[in-house]
Amino acid sequence: MSAIDDLPPLREVIRQHALSARKSLGQNFLLDLNLTARIARAAAPLDEATIVEIGPGPGGLTRALLALGARRVIAIEHDERAIPALQDISARYPGRLEIVNGDAMTFDPRPLLAGERAKIVANLPYNIATPLLIGWLTTEPWPPWYDMMVLMFQREVGERIVAQADEEAYGRLGVLANWRCETKILFDIAPSAFVPPPKVTSSVVRLVPRAEPLACDRKLLEQVAAAAFGQRRKMLRQSLKSLGVDPARLAHAAGVDATRRAETIPISGFVAMARELANIRTEEA
Repeated sequence: MSAIDDLPPLREVIRQHALSARKSLGQNFLLDLNLTARIARAAAPLDEATIVEIGPGPGGLTRALLALGARRVIAIEHDERAIPALQDISARYPGRLEIVNGDAMTFDPRPLLAGERAKIVANLPYNIATPLLIGWLTTEPWPPWYDMMVLMFQREVGERIVAQADEEAYGRLGVLANWRCETKILFDIAPSAFVPPPKVTSSVVRLVPRAEPLACDRKLLEQVAAAAFGQRRKMLRQSLKSLGVDPARLAHAAGVDATRRAETIPISGFVAMARELANIRTEEA
Protein backbone atom coordinates (compact mmCIF):
# COMPACT_ATOMS: atom_id res chain seq x y z
CA MET A 1 0.00 0.00 0.00
CA SER A 2 1.32 3.47 -0.88
CA ALA A 3 1.37 6.65 1.17
CA ILE A 4 -1.69 8.15 -0.58
CA ASP A 5 -3.91 5.24 -1.62
CA ASP A 6 -4.16 1.45 -1.63
CA LEU A 7 -2.55 1.02 -5.05
CA PRO A 8 0.95 -0.52 -5.29
CA PRO A 9 4.09 1.61 -4.81
CA LEU A 10 5.32 3.19 -8.03
CA ARG A 11 8.46 1.07 -8.21
CA GLU A 12 6.24 -2.02 -8.24
CA VAL A 13 3.99 -0.48 -10.90
CA ILE A 14 7.03 0.21 -13.08
CA ARG A 15 8.25 -3.36 -12.61
CA GLN A 16 4.83 -4.89 -13.32
CA HIS A 17 4.40 -2.96 -16.56
CA ALA A 18 8.08 -2.92 -17.64
CA LEU A 19 8.06 0.86 -17.76
CA SER A 20 11.74 1.64 -18.22
CA ALA A 21 12.11 5.38 -18.80
CA ARG A 22 12.93 6.31 -22.37
CA LYS A 23 15.27 9.20 -23.08
CA SER A 24 13.66 9.70 -26.49
CA LEU A 25 10.39 10.57 -24.73
CA GLY A 26 12.05 12.83 -22.16
CA GLN A 27 10.94 10.50 -19.36
CA ASN A 28 12.15 10.85 -15.79
CA PHE A 29 9.69 9.16 -13.42
CA LEU A 30 9.05 10.88 -10.08
CA LEU A 31 8.54 8.02 -7.63
CA ASP A 32 8.21 9.85 -4.30
CA LEU A 33 4.45 10.05 -3.68
CA ASN A 34 5.01 12.67 -0.98
CA LEU A 35 6.50 14.92 -3.67
CA THR A 36 3.74 14.19 -6.18
CA ALA A 37 1.22 15.08 -3.46
CA ARG A 38 3.08 18.34 -2.84
CA ILE A 39 2.83 19.21 -6.54
CA ALA A 40 -0.87 18.34 -6.53
CA ARG A 41 -1.52 20.53 -3.47
CA ALA A 42 0.16 23.45 -5.25
CA ALA A 43 -2.81 23.44 -7.63
CA ALA A 44 -5.33 23.79 -4.79
CA PRO A 45 -8.22 24.03 -4.49
CA LEU A 46 -8.69 20.64 -6.15
CA ASP A 47 -12.26 19.98 -5.05
CA GLU A 48 -14.49 20.07 -8.13
CA ALA A 49 -11.46 20.84 -10.31
CA THR A 50 -10.81 19.40 -13.76
CA ILE A 51 -7.11 18.74 -14.31
CA VAL A 52 -5.29 18.28 -17.59
CA GLU A 53 -2.11 16.28 -16.97
CA ILE A 54 0.63 15.80 -19.55
CA GLY A 55 2.87 12.74 -19.55
CA PRO A 56 1.58 10.92 -16.45
CA GLY A 57 3.83 7.88 -17.02
CA PRO A 58 3.22 5.35 -14.22
CA GLY A 59 0.73 7.76 -12.64
CA GLY A 60 2.30 9.09 -9.46
CA LEU A 61 1.00 12.63 -9.92
CA THR A 62 -2.28 11.30 -11.33
CA ARG A 63 -2.89 9.33 -8.17
CA ALA A 64 -2.03 12.30 -5.97
CA LEU A 65 -4.45 14.58 -7.83
CA LEU A 66 -7.28 12.06 -7.52
CA ALA A 67 -6.52 11.13 -3.91
CA LEU A 68 -6.53 14.80 -2.94
CA GLY A 69 -9.96 15.38 -4.43
CA ALA A 70 -9.73 16.36 -8.10
CA ARG A 71 -13.14 15.71 -9.61
CA ARG A 72 -11.73 14.80 -13.02
CA VAL A 73 -8.28 14.22 -14.47
CA ILE A 74 -7.65 14.13 -18.22
CA ALA A 75 -4.30 12.37 -18.60
CA ILE A 76 -2.56 12.71 -21.98
CA GLU A 77 0.07 10.02 -22.41
CA HIS A 78 2.07 9.41 -25.58
CA ASP A 79 3.73 6.18 -24.38
CA GLU A 80 1.40 3.23 -25.01
CA ARG A 81 3.31 1.15 -22.45
CA ALA A 82 1.96 3.37 -19.64
CA ILE A 83 -1.70 3.00 -20.56
CA PRO A 84 -2.31 -0.26 -18.58
CA ALA A 85 -0.86 1.33 -15.43
CA LEU A 86 -3.16 4.32 -15.88
CA GLN A 87 -6.11 2.00 -16.45
CA ASP A 88 -5.42 0.45 -13.02
CA ILE A 89 -5.71 3.93 -11.53
CA SER A 90 -8.91 4.56 -13.45
CA ALA A 91 -10.40 1.39 -11.95
CA ARG A 92 -9.46 2.60 -8.46
CA TYR A 93 -11.11 6.01 -9.07
CA PRO A 94 -14.16 5.13 -11.23
CA GLY A 95 -15.40 7.83 -13.56
CA ARG A 96 -12.76 10.36 -12.58
CA LEU A 97 -9.79 9.56 -14.85
CA GLU A 98 -9.96 9.99 -18.61
CA ILE A 99 -6.95 8.55 -20.44
CA VAL A 100 -5.91 9.92 -23.81
CA ASN A 101 -3.21 8.05 -25.71
CA GLY A 102 -1.90 10.91 -27.80
CA ASP A 103 0.77 13.53 -28.43
CA ALA A 104 0.40 16.58 -26.17
CA MET A 105 2.09 18.73 -28.80
CA THR A 106 -0.85 18.26 -31.16
CA PHE A 107 -3.74 17.20 -28.90
CA ASP A 108 -6.26 19.92 -27.98
CA PRO A 109 -8.08 19.09 -24.73
CA ARG A 110 -10.67 21.84 -25.09
CA PRO A 111 -13.31 19.67 -26.81
CA LEU A 112 -13.21 17.36 -23.77
CA LEU A 113 -13.82 20.28 -21.41
CA ALA A 114 -17.16 21.28 -22.93
CA GLY A 115 -16.54 24.91 -22.00
CA GLU A 116 -15.55 24.34 -18.38
CA ARG A 117 -12.32 25.73 -16.96
CA ALA A 118 -9.40 23.47 -16.15
CA LYS A 119 -5.99 23.48 -14.50
CA ILE A 120 -2.87 22.12 -16.18
CA VAL A 121 -0.71 20.13 -13.76
CA ALA A 122 2.24 18.12 -15.01
CA ASN A 123 5.74 16.81 -14.61
CA LEU A 124 6.48 17.78 -18.20
CA PRO A 125 8.80 15.74 -20.40
CA TYR A 126 11.92 17.90 -20.56
CA ASN A 127 12.25 17.65 -24.34
CA ILE A 128 8.88 19.30 -25.07
CA ALA A 129 8.33 21.38 -21.92
CA THR A 130 9.14 24.81 -23.35
CA PRO A 131 7.22 24.37 -26.65
CA LEU A 132 4.19 23.17 -24.70
CA LEU A 133 4.34 26.18 -22.38
CA ILE A 134 4.66 28.63 -25.27
CA GLY A 135 1.65 27.01 -26.91
CA TRP A 136 -0.42 27.52 -23.75
CA LEU A 137 0.81 31.10 -23.32
CA THR A 138 -0.10 32.03 -26.89
CA THR A 139 -3.54 30.44 -26.95
CA GLU A 140 -6.39 32.65 -28.08
CA PRO A 141 -8.74 34.05 -26.98
CA TRP A 142 -7.42 35.33 -23.66
CA PRO A 143 -8.18 34.71 -20.76
CA PRO A 144 -7.49 31.09 -21.72
CA TRP A 145 -9.31 27.81 -21.08
CA TYR A 146 -7.20 27.12 -17.98
CA ASP A 147 -7.10 29.13 -14.76
CA MET A 148 -3.78 27.84 -13.44
CA MET A 149 -0.71 25.91 -14.52
CA VAL A 150 1.51 24.01 -12.08
CA LEU A 151 4.36 22.59 -14.10
CA MET A 152 7.76 21.04 -13.56
CA PHE A 153 10.75 22.19 -15.60
CA GLN A 154 14.49 22.03 -15.47
CA ARG A 155 15.57 24.70 -12.96
CA GLU A 156 17.22 26.76 -15.71
CA VAL A 157 13.95 26.90 -17.67
CA GLY A 158 12.00 27.76 -14.52
CA GLU A 159 14.31 30.70 -13.89
CA ARG A 160 13.77 31.94 -17.45
CA ILE A 161 9.99 31.75 -17.00
CA VAL A 162 9.86 33.90 -13.87
CA ALA A 163 12.70 36.29 -14.76
CA GLN A 164 12.15 40.05 -14.79
CA ALA A 165 14.17 42.94 -16.24
CA ASP A 166 17.79 43.19 -15.09
CA GLU A 167 17.89 39.52 -14.09
CA GLU A 168 20.38 37.28 -15.86
CA ALA A 169 17.75 34.77 -17.03
CA TYR A 170 15.43 37.46 -18.48
CA GLY A 171 14.59 36.91 -22.12
CA ARG A 172 11.82 36.27 -24.63
CA LEU A 173 10.21 33.56 -22.52
CA GLY A 174 10.11 35.76 -19.42
CA VAL A 175 8.51 38.60 -21.37
CA LEU A 176 5.76 36.38 -22.76
CA ALA A 177 5.13 34.45 -19.53
CA ASN A 178 4.99 37.46 -17.24
CA TRP A 179 3.02 39.58 -19.67
CA ARG A 180 0.21 37.06 -19.65
CA CYS A 181 0.63 35.38 -16.25
CA GLU A 182 1.72 35.86 -12.68
CA THR A 183 4.60 33.45 -12.24
CA LYS A 184 6.42 31.92 -9.27
CA ILE A 185 8.89 29.11 -8.62
CA LEU A 186 7.33 27.18 -5.74
CA PHE A 187 10.05 24.67 -4.89
CA ASP A 188 12.88 22.60 -6.31
CA ILE A 189 13.20 18.83 -6.61
CA ALA A 190 16.59 17.12 -6.51
CA PRO A 191 17.70 14.75 -9.28
CA SER A 192 17.75 11.84 -6.79
CA ALA A 193 13.93 11.90 -6.61
CA PHE A 194 13.65 10.66 -10.20
CA VAL A 195 14.27 7.42 -12.07
CA PRO A 196 16.52 7.78 -13.91
CA PRO A 197 17.96 10.83 -12.12
CA PRO A 198 18.40 13.77 -14.52
CA LYS A 199 21.64 15.75 -14.52
CA VAL A 200 19.88 18.90 -13.34
CA THR A 201 17.65 20.12 -10.53
CA SER A 202 13.97 20.54 -11.37
CA SER A 203 11.63 23.35 -10.34
CA VAL A 204 7.87 23.43 -9.90
CA VAL A 205 6.47 26.65 -11.35
CA ARG A 206 2.98 28.11 -10.93
CA LEU A 207 1.52 30.36 -13.62
CA VAL A 208 -1.81 32.13 -13.08
CA PRO A 209 -3.27 33.89 -16.15
CA ARG A 210 -3.80 37.62 -15.87
CA ALA A 211 -7.39 38.54 -16.67
CA GLU A 212 -6.26 41.69 -18.48
CA PRO A 213 -2.62 41.73 -19.61
CA LEU A 214 -1.29 45.09 -20.80
CA ALA A 215 -3.01 45.67 -24.14
CA CYS A 216 -1.02 45.00 -27.30
CA ASP A 217 -0.87 42.63 -30.26
CA ARG A 218 0.66 39.38 -29.00
CA LYS A 219 2.39 38.55 -32.26
CA LEU A 220 3.98 41.99 -32.46
CA LEU A 221 5.12 41.69 -28.84
CA GLU A 222 6.76 38.39 -29.70
CA GLN A 223 8.43 39.96 -32.74
CA VAL A 224 9.85 42.85 -30.74
CA ALA A 225 11.12 40.56 -27.99
CA ALA A 226 12.63 38.16 -30.54
CA ALA A 227 14.47 41.00 -32.28
CA ALA A 228 15.70 42.59 -29.06
CA PHE A 229 16.91 39.38 -27.43
CA GLY A 230 18.14 37.88 -30.69
CA GLN A 231 21.13 40.20 -30.28
CA ARG A 232 20.88 40.68 -26.53
CA ARG A 233 24.43 42.03 -26.13
CA LYS A 234 23.73 44.85 -28.58
CA MET A 235 21.89 48.10 -27.99
CA LEU A 236 18.27 48.45 -29.07
CA ARG A 237 19.30 50.82 -31.85
CA GLN A 238 21.07 47.88 -33.46
CA SER A 239 19.04 44.83 -32.42
CA LEU A 240 15.67 46.30 -33.42
CA LYS A 241 16.82 47.08 -36.97
CA SER A 242 15.72 43.59 -37.98
CA LEU A 243 12.11 44.74 -37.63
CA GLY A 244 12.57 47.06 -40.60
CA VAL A 245 11.55 50.21 -38.70
CA ASP A 246 13.33 53.04 -36.90
CA PRO A 247 14.59 51.60 -33.57
CA ALA A 248 14.74 55.07 -32.04
CA ARG A 249 11.01 55.52 -32.55
CA LEU A 250 10.25 52.24 -30.78
CA ALA A 251 12.61 53.08 -27.92
CA HIS A 252 11.09 56.55 -27.55
CA ALA A 253 7.61 55.01 -27.32
CA ALA A 254 8.87 52.86 -24.46
CA GLY A 255 10.37 55.87 -22.73
CA VAL A 256 13.90 54.48 -22.90
CA ASP A 257 17.12 55.42 -24.67
CA ALA A 258 17.98 53.42 -27.78
CA THR A 259 21.39 52.69 -26.24
CA ARG A 260 19.75 50.40 -23.68
CA ARG A 261 19.98 46.61 -24.01
CA ALA A 262 17.04 44.23 -24.08
CA GLU A 263 17.64 42.73 -20.63
CA THR A 264 17.12 46.17 -19.02
CA ILE A 265 13.69 46.79 -20.56
CA PRO A 266 10.64 45.91 -18.42
CA ILE A 267 7.64 44.14 -19.89
CA SER A 268 5.74 47.44 -20.03
CA GLY A 269 8.49 48.76 -22.29
CA PHE A 270 8.18 45.82 -24.68
CA VAL A 271 4.41 46.32 -24.72
CA ALA A 272 4.87 50.01 -25.58
CA MET A 273 7.24 49.11 -28.41
CA ALA A 274 4.78 46.53 -29.74
CA ARG A 275 2.02 49.16 -29.74
CA GLU A 276 4.27 51.60 -31.63
CA LEU A 277 5.21 48.89 -34.11
CA ALA A 278 1.48 48.38 -34.72
CA ASN A 279 1.11 52.12 -35.38
CA ILE A 280 3.99 52.06 -37.86
CA ARG A 281 2.60 49.05 -39.68
CA THR A 282 -0.78 50.80 -39.92
CA GLU A 283 0.87 53.91 -41.36
CA GLU A 284 2.69 51.81 -43.93
CA ALA A 285 -0.43 49.89 -44.98
